[in-house]
Amino acid sequence: MAGMDHSKMGHAGTAGSGDGHAGHHDHHRMMIEDFKRRFWVSLALTLPILLLAPMIQGWLGISWNFPGQLYVLFALSSIVYFFGGWPFLKGLLEELGKGAAGMMTLIAVAISAAYLYSSAVVFGLEGKTFFWELATLIDVMLLGHWIEMRSVLGASRALEALAELMPAEANLVHGDHIMKVNVSELKPGSIILIKPGEKVPADGVITEGTTDLNESMLTGESKPVTKSTGAEVIGGSINGSGSIRVEVKGTGEDTYLSRVVNLVREAQGQKSQTQKLADRAAKWLTVVALVGGFGTLAVWLLLGSELAFALERMVTVMVICCPHALGLAIPLVAAISTSESAKHGLLIRNRTAFENSRKITTIVFDKTGTLTEGSHEVTSIVPLDSAYDETELLRYATAVESSSEHHISKGLQRRAQEDGLTIPSSSEFSYEAGVGVRGVVNGKPVRAGGYPMLERIGLTPPAAEDETVETKIFIVIDGTLAGYVTFADRVRKSSAGAIKTLQENGIKTSLLTGDNERVAAAVARELGMDDYLAAVLPDEKQAKIRELQSRGEFVAMTGDGVNDAPALAQADVGIAIGSGTDVAAETADVVLVDSDPTDIANLILFGKATHRKMVQNLWWATGYNIVALPLATGFVPGLVISPAIGAALMSASTVVCAVNAQLLKNKLRS
Repeated sequence: MAGMDHSKMGHAGTAGSGDGHAGHHDHHRMMIEDFKRRFWVSLALTLPILLLAPMIQGWLGISWNFPGQLYVLFALSSIVYFFGGWPFLKGLLEELGKGAAGMMTLIAVAISAAYLYSSAVVFGLEGKTFFWELATLIDVMLLGHWIEMRSVLGASRALEALAELMPAEANLVHGDHIMKVNVSELKPGSIILIKPGEKVPADGVITEGTTDLNESMLTGESKPVTKSTGAEVIGGSINGSGSIRVEVKGTGEDTYLSRVVNLVREAQGQKSQTQKLADRAAKWLTVVALVGGFGTLAVWLLLGSELAFALERMVTVMVICCPHALGLAIPLVAAISTSESAKHGLLIRNRTAFENSRKITTIVFDKTGTLTEGSHEVTSIVPLDSAYDETELLRYATAVESSSEHHISKGLQRRAQEDGLTIPSSSEFSYEAGVGVRGVVNGKPVRAGGYPMLERIGLTPPAAEDETVETKIFIVIDGTLAGYVTFADRVRKSSAGAIKTLQENGIKTSLLTGDNERVAAAVARELGMDDYLAAVLPDEKQAKIRELQSRGEFVAMTGDGVNDAPALAQADVGIAIGSGTDVAAETADVVLVDSDPTDIANLILFGKATHRKMVQNLWWATGYNIVALPLATGFVPGLVISPAIGAALMSASTVVCAVNAQLLKNKLRS
């Protein structure tokens, strides 16, 4: 994660502070408690209502009749209707206020029709009551809502678990003593002591000490990472056996963890294409229910049936049509997939792109830092001008590259540090993507870059005596080619496995690199990739992606550099590698916290599994209507179902959707 400035990782601004988040959850919990209370009260009142219902008495072969029985039944049912049914009646008013009839409208219409009709029967209308159907319907609806809200809370609880990784206290170094302070009191620049086994309370940089940090809850990387002076630490990671002092860089909402939580929360709140489909389905089912309900009533009355029977059929149709599970089908899968992904170091920023990952036919990898470690170790320093020896050449090269964020600059700095060199300062730095850097060192103009740079300034490269797979950087001092430095970059251990997994799933893999043909061909061959594109300048990357798309490919691009941003934006699915720069993270649809290519394979397979679950749930949520609706109308001879059985069926589909969504948790391999 070294190269990443975590403080910039979220979107601009922060989506809701932690307190707002906690408030939201408390509100959610109160609502769950409210549904639970209403459910138990309604259930308790339903028992006497069932025992007093003539139909149930007939089934049980008992007859308890006493004067005023109907009034007792009416009183108990009224409590159930107003107390148990209140959330639905309130929902009806809210939906009508917005001008969008939805599920609450349906439930409210169904229970009101049953209650008003039965009440009229108590006070003299000819017909039969169905108070027991009303009571059981409300019970079942409350139970469905309660289960649904608990599932949704479970999904957002994963976010809370992430937020709770932050400890409450920190050891602040104050002069020569250490004080325990609240994490909220830390400011950028504070020095804190982190003892063995403690959690890191804020983002920062180690100023003293070496330790192993466990970042698994943040990056999904199970192995502890060794870090020493100068390395970045992330708030929420767990310190190993060493004791370290850290200078605080980010606190509170600026921490990497807060940004991750906000990012995930925004993604959970986003509606994807599939979710919009569910909203449309809910709307249509509402229309079907109201038209079907009143249509059934009209048809039975025209056929000369008694009002009681016609009304009962109408109520049953409306009850069955309630697309209860539909409200749960997609959001639940979305919430679970987003929070599970975050736990495994996959941050979804764009839900639609994530669900579209199932369509990917080609995935383009930026080589450096993605498939390779991007570590660029200096392998040789070759002077070509007698005025400069190896040491001097390295000093000039490191000085001119020092303002660059590139892997090459870091490799040079590491080597200069090992050799104990003091590096002169450089001024007038400028960087030209894909060509190289220039600056003034010790009063001399210095340029560093590859073959394109030499071409541009009209110098002939030396005859290449070694055809090894290495990156070469030429150093031009005062217009003279002073020499070159070669670098080697190791291929990641997990790259080959990830490429193989993708190919087994029918996805073509292509390598995109600014390196020369030899380097590209060797890496592509070593990893068994389908294709490679070498010597691609940054501004050409986007064009290459566009070219693949014009051939009908659905393209994913993975990259980590600033120069990958346009290509990430162009790709159908842009995947930024977390250890890269924040610009890449800003334009990507998905950010991988770790730089492991295995995560990319996991991400795509998980995207497929998520979409599959959503479609399954849509079928579960609406499919039962296809069977139950015709039966509810009573038009099918010999097959008629009661409102209560309709409600039970509907709740069963809700439960199936909830359970099916939870199964998604097993789909993400860590």
